[in-house]
Amino acid sequence: MRETQHPDLSLVVPVYNEAQNLLPLHREIVDSCSKLNNSYELIFVDDGSWDESFVVLKNIQKDDHKVKVIKLRKNFGQTAALSAGFDYAQGDIIISLDADLQNDPKDFPLLIQKIQEGYDIVSGWRQKRKDRLLTRRLPSFVGNWLISFFTRIKLHDYGCMLKAFRKEVVKSIRLYGEMHRFIPAIARNMGFLVTEVRVNHRPRLYGKSKYRSTRFIRVILDLLTVKFLLSYSTRPLQIFGLIGFLTGIIGIILGLYLSYQRFIIKVGISGRPLLLLAILLMVIGLQFITLGLLAEIMVRAYHESVRKKIYIIQEIVDSELNEHS
Repeated sequence: MRETQHPDLSLVVPVYNEAQNLLPLHREIVDSCSKLNNSYELIFVDDGSWDESFVVLKNIQKDDHKVKVIKLRKNFGQTAALSAGFDYAQGDIIISLDADLQNDPKDFPLLIQKIQEGYDIVSGWRQKRKDRLLTRRLPSFVGNWLISFFTRIKLHDYGCMLKAFRKEVVKSIRLYGEMHRFIPAIARNMGFLVTEVRVNHRPRLYGKSKYRSTRFIRVILDLLTVKFLLSYSTRPLQIFGLIGFLTGIIGIILGLYLSYQRFIIKVGISGRPLLLLAILLMVIGLQFITLGLLAEIMVRAYHESVRKKIYIIQEIVDSELNEHS
């Protein structure tokens, strides 16, 4: 069991094939935290690295008992790695950052200051990004605009990993897919206060970027999920039922019009495409209403079900544990 004394800060760093960056990153974090009046723990989550990252992390942990290392059994993705770190973190304030040295630990005081001012989430804004324009900055700009438009929560940089959270925020949100970038939007919908601060961004010196063009597509698809969750997660019948009601009403109106022509004006309607359209719309309307009712049942079952984690831990290296998991 872990000791009951909780640190003030928990620093969560997902790691995937970043062996060359880990030692300098650890030094920078320790240097930054030594200037704070806060106790801290540093949690590295090895997300299935196939290079020497885990070996380097274990060596770091031997010399620094503030370091905790969680090794996942495979590469589950950044969201899952963050979720594992958040679940293990015990600090009152939790800060996440990348392991590629592009986030600057010297920005920790800015984030903490905003938390102390009363905000629940402080998101970093990489105003002067050191990434390529076409492959990174342009897709990021489009993605940030779309997320802000659909969620109605304006942030300049949803993709910045450097963020600070109150503990109750990350303990209240269930992550999956690429949902880590949507935490501010989800949390704001739950009543938490969100702000952003300008942070330093540095060019990558070692290793390769893990960004792929397909991630942008996954983010857009997850955005649709988030929009649904924010607006209709507890009342799906209101969206499916509304679509079904409108579709069905149009079908009924067309049916009444055709009935008027057939029985009052005595015009034949058997070969008219409008008849097929009316029947189709009424059937689709009924299907949407039924889908909404089934979704209501599934939502209720989901909220009553046992939560399943999106990651599997292979090993935990922590000096405060009596044995390794």
